[in-house]
Amino acid sequence: MNRELFGVFGDRAAFARFREPSSFDCVVEGDSMTVGVRDVGFGIPGRTDAHAGDDGLCVLWGEAYLPEATTTPAKRMLERALAAGPDVLADVNGSHLAAVDGGDSAYVATDPARTWDCFYTDAPGVRVFGSDAFEVARAIPDPTVRRDSLLEFLHLGVVLGDATLVDELRRVPFDGRLHADRTETFDRFAYRPTEFDHVEQLAVRLERALERRARLPGRKGLLLSAGYDSRAFLAGATDVNACYTVTRQGGREAAVAGRIADQYGSDHDAFEADGDYLNTDFETIRYANGIRESIHIHQGGYADRMDADAMYHGLLFDTFLRGHFLPRDAVEAWGYRLPRSKLATDFDPARRLVTDKFGFVPLSDRAADFGVGVESLDFARDAVDREFDRLDDRYDSPHNGCAAVGVANQPTHPFRTHLANHFLEAFPAADAELLDWHLRTPPEHRNTRTFRRALERIDSDVLRHRPPDRPHDSATLNEIEQFVRARTPFLESFENAWPDRRREYDRANLDAELFPDRPAIQELPVRLKLRINDARTWLGRLERDSAPEARAILSPPADRFRLRSV
Repeated sequence: MNRELFGVFGDRAAFARFREPSSFDCVVEGDSMTVGVRDVGFGIPGRTDAHAGDDGLCVLWGEAYLPEATTTPAKRMLERALAAGPDVLADVNGSHLAAVDGGDSAYVATDPARTWDCFYTDAPGVRVFGSDAFEVARAIPDPTVRRDSLLEFLHLGVVLGDATLVDELRRVPFDGRLHADRTETFDRFAYRPTEFDHVEQLAVRLERALERRARLPGRKGLLLSAGYDSRAFLAGATDVNACYTVTRQGGREAAVAGRIADQYGSDHDAFEADGDYLNTDFETIRYANGIRESIHIHQGGYADRMDADAMYHGLLFDTFLRGHFLPRDAVEAWGYRLPRSKLATDFDPARRLVTDKFGFVPLSDRAADFGVGVESLDFARDAVDREFDRLDDRYDSPHNGCAAVGVANQPTHPFRTHLANHFLEAFPAADAELLDWHLRTPPEHRNTRTFRRALERIDSDVLRHRPPDRPHDSATLNEIEQFVRARTPFLESFENAWPDRRREYDRANLDAELFPDRPAIQELPVRLKLRINDARTWLGRLERDSAPEARAILSPPADRFRLRSV
């Protein structure tokens, strides 16, 4: 990885057992911990910084904006952490991991929304941790595949909680920290709805979040869709040189995105899906860390065509600012579900997340082949329900419970992990002020209407060009028109912004490439086949060193596909 944090709860000699120190931009050693960082943003204000001295060690990896201006943010945070403890890390703004070693206390902490995962394992004699799951897993002498995690991945496209595909490999808890002998959690991410001017505050905070990230050096790019989220960068303080859109062939998304870019005087390039859209090799799958599906890395085959040094994107704006995981009410009509703008009032939270928000693929018709002991929906619902129990002290209502579980198990992170490995990537949705807005705003106000009104306070002309699938201000009217178009001859249906994965899978002839002589697998849904390839590829690469179970589980004989117990 071009961007990585790796470390051990031990000295430099212990670090060198697993990694070559010279391969990192900086390796610092404290009394209890040694940490190496690699990052194109190392030393840029507001980005990765490291300090080690007689007073201890502190590493801020990723975005690290402090309330006060300082040329030595890591040193300043170490001073504060030594004086007041780990809770002061709440003042570090942005998407980051923080490592602190003050002698008596050493730990690695996530940001409040765990927008970077930190993986860890207890290798012989030392605890190893890092941002790249594969590098940490290589320290495991004899890894074993975790059956429930594999089933969660196949059903939902994400491994839930703190687990991974490997029993011996774990993640630092959500809003948590890792010590040499335990894990703990903070209470920074907790819903506390209050009344205030939600539109005005969102506009003001969004502008400040963009301003904080407007000074990145070099040529600046933006992943631009025809939707609402990414156009905030053009209306805000960021000076975007070029916009890039990945879309289906002949789609209207690129045309509208081009008009938006032209409105703000930015160059625009569109990449229509071709044989490079679905990347199924280890180099791409690795960005998902074996816990999420790589299908979300839409730009994976086109990064080398993007002429930019820094890259902006609107990932998680829909989650934090528009209530993506909140269950909405709906009307059933002719076998079709028409969502409404108001929140649902009578619902099963876990079931609603499984069926509406996670990428649920049922395995019921092949339950025996996969070794699923219960019906697929029951398995997935029970797994998600355990996440509600695990996070129950962080939310005050079933609606915010859905949001909390969704944020803690966000399936789209591989999108930004890939970007961060290729560009100096900015993640404004993780800004502390926007996260505070998310946690304090009642769920009925976290919606697209609030977001659109905030955008218009930043720039009254920002919504001049409508998204092709949202011709009306009313979400309900958009859903009704979509319903009518889909069922009326000679009317063209609204198109999905992203390429059709089934069409791209067939066009690339991936059955022949990925599953030759596996007819049972070839019959499965495309998304499930891609998940099987993700898991098989990640585990298979690990198996080349030390994981004998991986091949048996995911490369069975040609005449059957069975999940074997491990």
